[in-house]
Amino acid sequence: MSVSGDEFDLAVIGGGICGLAHALAGVRRGLRVVVIERDARANGASIRNFGFVTVTGQQRGRCWQRAMRSRQVWAEVAAAAGIRIEHAGLAVAVRRPEAAAVLEAFRTTEMGEGCELLSPLEAGRRFPMLRTDHLQAVLASPHDLRVESRIAVPALAKWLAEVHGVTFLYQTLAREVAPPDIDTTRGPVRARLCVVCPGDDFLSLYPERISAYDLVRCKLHMLRVASASAPRFNAAVMSDLGLVRYLGYAELPEAAALKQRLESEQGEHLANGVHLIAVQSEDGSLVVGDSHHYDATPDPFGPEAVDKLIMDEFRQVLAWPTPVIRERWIGTYSSASDRLMLIDRPSQTVRLVMITSGTGASTSFAIAEEVIDELTSGSRAA
Repeated sequence: MSVSGDEFDLAVIGGGICGLAHALAGVRRGLRVVVIERDARANGASIRNFGFVTVTGQQRGRCWQRAMRSRQVWAEVAAAAGIRIEHAGLAVAVRRPEAAAVLEAFRTTEMGEGCELLSPLEAGRRFPMLRTDHLQAVLASPHDLRVESRIAVPALAKWLAEVHGVTFLYQTLAREVAPPDIDTTRGPVRARLCVVCPGDDFLSLYPERISAYDLVRCKLHMLRVASASAPRFNAAVMSDLGLVRYLGYAELPEAAALKQRLESEQGEHLANGVHLIAVQSEDGSLVVGDSHHYDATPDPFGPEAVDKLIMDEFRQVLAWPTPVIRERWIGTYSSASDRLMLIDRPSQTVRLVMITSGTGASTSFAIAEEVIDELTSGSRAA
């Protein structure tokens, strides 16, 4: 598609969920939008994750509030774009009294509003996919959603193009950004505003600005697990290990005792950044993960030992007969030790937006609304 002579209000560079969220925020404000994506389709972290729109457990304050807003937008978009919600809600199933204490403390915060703390007997009735033989308690949250990310992200892009008139330039590299001129491998694109969403590409645009944030990449292991006689899920599932990783729980004082016990009992899991998330697909299979390893350039290999740690936790938590691993893959995303996301301002008309915590599906829609509101306000002022 040629864009010679076209004039856009907003150019979004990057066609993953962060970029698509900014395109949506733009069209909802009446802007004419073009999305510039270097690959033939979204192929990075946005489609390699759980499709889990995680609210419960996000860091208290701004991140949790953004997740709540993004969940609302996901529900709106899914209904409009024909994106299937695979299941809603979250069951955090824990086996240790120290973990139950964390859930009790979480339940009393504003983040726990609408959540229930269930006994093992109640949990077994509500969530038949859980093992109950060593269960201490289950936090049941209604807030979280699950979509099939490898289907939902392309469907969102198609809907933005067909219903909202967003122009997509795939297999197009943006080489320089200086609104209203954007130099690309397909020729010049003109747009008065620009948002750059580079994912974990630290070098193509604004490398000197990105380097100031001391980012690395996080590599994670993902699995698809099937069974001939699998129960249906009515919520996503997490476990004790997630309570020392997700900051909404981990920053509570009660989490210190749990972390100490986990270091003694599951130190290898913690050393490999392993915690459990299990979500179900329409065909009954599960997407299961994950692990976390950090490096400037993570290796592309997936050691079986790490997958065994993930499946060890899986078997402790889920009543899932004879699980068979059908698919394995690795994802990477940008990561920072001191922030969950960043908004950098190279100029009055350009924003550089990066999710640095693996929470893109959970927070991008809200972040995009903030960025576009700020950009358009600044543009009007100018």
